[in-house]
Amino acid sequence: MQHWFKDNIDYATLIAVAALLAIGVASVYSATYDAGASIYFHRQLIWGALGCIIMFIIMLTPFRTLQLLSYPLYGLSIVVLMIVLVAGKVVAGSKSWFGVAGLGLQPSEIAKVTTILALAFYLSDRQVNLHRLKYIAITAAIVMLPVLLIVLQPDMGTAVIYLGMSLAILYWAGASNLLIITLLAPAAAAIATLFGTTAFVVVVAATLVILFLMHENRLLAAVVFSITVLMGVSVQFMFGKLALHQQKRILTFLNPDADPLGAGYNVIQSKIAIGSGGFFGKGYLQGSQTQLNFLPAQWTDFIYCVPSEEFGFIGAFIILFLLTVLLVRGVQIASTVKSRYASIVAIGVVGAFAVHTIINIGMSMGIMPVIGVPLPFMSYGGSNLLTNMIMAGLLLNVYANRKEY
Repeated sequence: MQHWFKDNIDYATLIAVAALLAIGVASVYSATYDAGASIYFHRQLIWGALGCIIMFIIMLTPFRTLQLLSYPLYGLSIVVLMIVLVAGKVVAGSKSWFGVAGLGLQPSEIAKVTTILALAFYLSDRQVNLHRLKYIAITAAIVMLPVLLIVLQPDMGTAVIYLGMSLAILYWAGASNLLIITLLAPAAAAIATLFGTTAFVVVVAATLVILFLMHENRLLAAVVFSITVLMGVSVQFMFGKLALHQQKRILTFLNPDADPLGAGYNVIQSKIAIGSGGFFGKGYLQGSQTQLNFLPAQWTDFIYCVPSEEFGFIGAFIILFLLTVLLVRGVQIASTVKSRYASIVAIGVVGAFAVHTIINIGMSMGIMPVIGVPLPFMSYGGSNLLTNMIMAGLLLNVYANRKEY
């Protein structure tokens, strides 16, 4: 039995997940301690226990079964995403939830997993060549179908996660550098434009240099460069078409102090909470920003502020360390498994965790726009926590079956 555990359990992944989950539950308790919201802590305990059971079930599910269910599960998730647009309930302006026994279930979270599985199944086919337009188009369709349904809810934060993890999968599956630049450069130019002309010129110049050094087809390179410039130039026009609250979020991201009591309030308070923790923190349940509820509902998107204030730099570092261990271990697993399908699944999970981590902590520190992205294993939320536990189970499953083709 001891030999089986040694051969089939990746302890680094398991310990990192368990530690993050424990810190998350403790942080949710602290955040709700004086807020009259203890029900969220009790729910998080239930979701966490259920997630642990599901993680081990996924880990022990035969590897081939997961592979064969990839397309059926993806198809089912697309149907559910369509249904939620009609029969879902509206939460925070987004029609992306089902209400079940007083709890909210968000199909777009679970669909992350099925999209990863479907992409892995398709890209593991030896005939698929990401240097040919036909296969690129089919890959894009697999990603964009759930993304478009999620945008219609609308839930831009979750849609961004899909695009980020899909980019990691494409790179790992052998997409050309030109394709990666084609996807990244226009987005970078669009974001840079919001920071001013200088930032836009820098991104455009960098794109030109990279395309030149890549020695790719000059015509295609010219098309990519033109699209990049056009995207940046058109941002101001598109910005004017956004809803007022969306414009406010972008402007607040650029300058939170412009509306300190409105759209910029959460960002300012989160930065104060993180900075006030110092090196060792104020102590568990002793954080003034946390216990005096300066930051509303911080047990969700701004959960990182809680341990950062209460345990200071040490607490913030431990969380980043555990998340880094999880990501690095995921890449190592993806690099060593013999099955191409399993390798792509692992890197898809890593991509999803990485994008969540970068955006969420960036939001808390005021270097990313607030788009409602939770921190893996820590933020309150049943659907997200269950999805994270499922993805952790997939990593453990891939490790246990690393010798299979």
